[in-house]
Amino acid sequence: MVRLLQRWPGRYGVVAYTTSGVYGETALVGYVSVPGVPDLSLMDVAARHQPVLMYGSTGAEGFAEACWLISVGWSARTVPKPGTLELPHAAWAMEVERTVELGGVMYGHTRLHVGRFTLTDPADQAAARALLNPDPGPDPPH
Repeated sequence: MVRLLQRWPGRYGVVAYTTSGVYGETALVGYVSVPGVPDLSLMDVAARHQPVLMYGSTGAEGFAEACWLISVGWSARTVPKPGTLELPHAAWAMEVERTVELGGVMYGHTRLHVGRFTLTDPADQAAARALLNPDPGPDPPH
């Protein structure tokens, strides 16, 4: 989980990244619902970053945005920054809002599911929501 700037100059949300499938071929990037914070439209956030300039297009709708979101999740996972929350064994569920078939491999993935991410354990969900605190304190245990 990582804080994600969704609108300048200071509107943040919490984003989770994980994978599924035998070799992790499906990326899942979801927003964590936080009381008092509007739900994120992750595809809209990605579109505002003009991802087509970096990833081009395969003709598949949402390809560049999907690549950008996967990059955000993959980068946050592989090079965690202070305030990142890693819960590798947590139980979770995801309400999928959109699926994008990439038509190739991007960051080891061939598809992306985007939606609302919920951690089953209330303490884990609270820890994820706490990432929006102005000062999340020391890094949580990994």
